[in-house]
Amino acid sequence: QHLQARMILQVHDELVFELPESELPALTALVKEKMESAMQLAVPLKVDTGSGTNWLEAH
Repeated sequence: QHLQARMILQVHDELVFELPESELPALTALVKEKMESAMQLAVPLKVDTGSGTNWLEAH
């Protein structure tokens, strides 16, 4: 699937994307799945997501 979303920032364990609001459900599911399955560990990798018009709203 082709998304217009673009990753604009990575800070430690956080990724920041800019995208049309209509793509939010698809991108959230894609990023969560990819990050949680990036590596097999003895403990699960848990990913939390947030969204907003700025960094403060997303938290």
